[in-house]
Amino acid sequence: MNRYLRAALASVLFVVALLLVHFIHVRYFRVNVVLYAALLDVFIAIALVGVSLWSLRLLAPFSGLERVLLVLVWALVGYSFAISVPTVVDRSLSFYILEKLQQRGGGIQQARMKDVFINEYMVEHRLVDIRLTEQLQSGTIVIHHGCVRLTEKGQRVASLGRYYRTHFLPRERLIMGGYTDDLTDPFRHSGAKVDYLCK
Repeated sequence: MNRYLRAALASVLFVVALLLVHFIHVRYFRVNVVLYAALLDVFIAIALVGVSLWSLRLLAPFSGLERVLLVLVWALVGYSFAISVPTVVDRSLSFYILEKLQQRGGGIQQARMKDVFINEYMVEHRLVDIRLTEQLQSGTIVIHHGCVRLTEKGQRVASLGRYYRTHFLPRERLIMGGYTDDLTDPFRHSGAKVDYLCK
């Protein structure tokens, strides 16, 4: 069997293993954060397929560099899956809108969409709880006596995100029929006086 065919078959085996591992993980085990769980599934699938193929000597015709490159391809495919499928479905407001429209018979008044997001989306998807859990697991926040505070890591991540948003998000972005740079500085119209700060 030529090496290209071996590489293709090994890659197909990796994809099958990844989907199987992911299904078992999300169906039968506890998951803290969907993205992290999916990335763990990628590493498990790489290890399972790599060890299996190595023990069966199916990777013997490949040089060390070719094996490393094959594993890197698998890692990239797995990362693309983790970001593009479970994480997008879990976090996507766009999917939520489509699912909600379907649930409500195919149509919702545009003027009432804000009500849907505030009164239904926030509750149905436990949005605040999920995002706080993800940040706690990432080590970017701590919660102490009912106060959510940034860690040093959180400060760095927030600064990086703010810098990227300010300098690299589109300045002419289409939003409801008009082009704007509103999302490069979404806080520009935020009120200065609020009553929810920690003492």
